[in-house]
Amino acid sequence: MGFKTGIVGLPNVGKSTLFNALTKTAAAQAANFPFCTIEPNVGEVSVPDARIDKLAAIASSAKIIPARMTFVDIAGLVKGASKGEGLGNQFLANIRECDAIAHVLRCFEDDDVTHVDGRVNPVEDAETIETELMLADLESIEKRMANLVRKMKGNDKEAVAQHALLEKAKAAIEAGQPARVVEVDEDEQKMWEQLGLLSSKKIVYVCNVEEENAGAGNEHSEAVAKMAAEQGAASVVISAAIEEEISQLEDEEAEMFLEELGLEEAGLNRLIRAGYELLGLQTYFTVGPKEARAWTIAKGTSAPQAAGVIHGDFERGFIRAETIAYDDYVEFNGEQGSKEAGKMRAEGKSYIVADGDVLHFLHNT
Repeated sequence: MGFKTGIVGLPNVGKSTLFNALTKTAAAQAANFPFCTIEPNVGEVSVPDARIDKLAAIASSAKIIPARMTFVDIAGLVKGASKGEGLGNQFLANIRECDAIAHVLRCFEDDDVTHVDGRVNPVEDAETIETELMLADLESIEKRMANLVRKMKGNDKEAVAQHALLEKAKAAIEAGQPARVVEVDEDEQKMWEQLGLLSSKKIVYVCNVEEENAGAGNEHSEAVAKMAAEQGAASVVISAAIEEEISQLEDEEAEMFLEELGLEEAGLNRLIRAGYELLGLQTYFTVGPKEARAWTIAKGTSAPQAAGVIHGDFERGFIRAETIAYDDYVEFNGEQGSKEAGKMRAEGKSYIVADGDVLHFLHNT
């Protein structure tokens, strides 16, 4: 299990440049005019995690397979998109298919790069996009509620429950709040997610700043951080131009370049971690001489469910999980040393997998 994040924003804020950096390609045409991205570009990237390199070194693994995540570069939205302005609703549909949104905001001053509204104000830009998502949701909600009336008259319990959730979302949006502020009970969560409301998506605000502000940010990114904190959202500061340059360098050259700029790591690593945290994801590992591999699961996942990420048969035939905590695996130099030190545990069906666990599943075939 990975996750899919849609890169959205107004035209000319650096979305395609960021996508190019993420995927280490020039697949997205980056140009200084609106709507240069017509079809959504999709790219898979490796999730940076130094732990897997350490585990592979200890186990002398022949191959390293990191966790993967998907980014979708979605064309620039404009005011009125929910009513078909710009490239309109087809791109709202692209957002609907994503698990989360990386909302790129222009936090840089540059007279040579046109702003669609002729000014630099990232908070207002964020509000523009949010409003379009909410308006699209409102239209969708009203249509769905009308379609559910007949089923509700027939005492369809699922229709009644869905209608109640839609009412909650409608009330929030009409009060000027996105659907993500709606509190949903645990037993309603699956149905809520199936509604696919655009404004219910979790958001990471990506502050695209000038090169000299890539480390500490600027007054624009500070305003965005304040807005994100008020919303319970995440924000990261990135210079998309720097990230794209780094992506074209070899690892050693990239490290030297970052050092020269006074940066500890690439901004994209922070973005990916923010996305993981936002969606409540974590990683477990399988390690052996053939390969060291990272697997993505949701926090709170049981051992059988974690096994099912590898193969459905592993979950159905689950017997137990031989488990070593990452720190123990490193401290005792691998599986054998951990076993001798009493650090390998046999965990059953009720075990909740911890981040960094090194697991070996026993199962019936």
